[in-house]
Amino acid sequence: MARRSALLLFLLSAAFSSSADPARNDPRPTGSSPLPRSVVFRGEGIFTRLVSEAEREDWRALPIGQRTVRVGLALVGTPYKNWTLEIDDHIEAPSVDLDEMDCWTFFEISLGFARMLREKPAGYEPEDLLRMIELDRYRAGHCDGTYYSRLHHLEDWIRDNARRGLVLDLTRSLGGIPMTGHSLHYMGEHWQEFRYLRHNPDLIPRFQELEKRISSQPVYYIPKGHVPAIEARLQNGDVICIASSWPETFTSHVGLAYRDPKGVLHFLHATSIQAERRVVIGPRLSDYLFAHPKAAGILVARPLDLPRSGAPQPAKAAERSAAAMEVPPVASSPGRPTPRPVQSGAGPTGCGEER
Repeated sequence: MARRSALLLFLLSAAFSSSADPARNDPRPTGSSPLPRSVVFRGEGIFTRLVSEAEREDWRALPIGQRTVRVGLALVGTPYKNWTLEIDDHIEAPSVDLDEMDCWTFFEISLGFARMLREKPAGYEPEDLLRMIELDRYRAGHCDGTYYSRLHHLEDWIRDNARRGLVLDLTRSLGGIPMTGHSLHYMGEHWQEFRYLRHNPDLIPRFQELEKRISSQPVYYIPKGHVPAIEARLQNGDVICIASSWPETFTSHVGLAYRDPKGVLHFLHATSIQAERRVVIGPRLSDYLFAHPKAAGILVARPLDLPRSGAPQPAKAAERSAAAMEVPPVASSPGRPTPRPVQSGAGPTGCGEER
């Protein structure tokens, strides 16, 4: 009897402990964080405004590209700020800053918010957006709490997201050619400029190896002289990565394609140019490229929705999805771009429009 009583008490204790500790039965969901929400999510008032606008205008019914651009347009005027992802000395976590953003966080927030709208019919919370950001921003869609798990280079981001069926890399099909004479080694050599590397020096060799590995893989780009001819094939929401002529990187800036009601394809982006430093509807994409001498051309990634399950789409399904999104091309505005002076922007560690 004593043994049976002891066994019963043990089982009851185990059951109570399990139910009292949700972590035992409910693993940490994607998008949650060990850091406080006040650290990983800024701009909840803006989030609420965007949700209200999206529900009022039924953005959810739009195709992914149109949805992404609609979010991006709603963010026009947001101040530019770099390093908004450096939120802790040691812990890396998915984060969103709607108060201020740089070129990369602008496009990924626009895309993440657009995907979020399709994942739920209503009742959106900041954690829903953080979950979409984690799927997009981190290698294999998972943040393991370390700085290394974040995708830090656009060419690496395209490969990883394309491999998981989250984007289509259209660069080669649009006439892209290999970039030669370029390599990556900035993070490994200038680690003092990066908060996480300064506080976690054991990561430096891994980043040096990562940059070597990325540099050893072919990167294709569309030279800017060829961009006017392919602008008609670009769609709203395409992610436009600016290829750099600076040999110590492949890309230096990023934004979204936006076709206005007159059919002109604009560069929608968070600019680091000192006179603006905010999210803007830029000029015609090819005009932008010719106005920046150090912009060599573009890489193009077409975003795709997640399937209803929330897992990345298989490649074949992704291709069918992209094909269904095709619309008749709209002729872009004629004439050679008129160059304008290039103003100073961010340094080589951020959105370097001057690079």
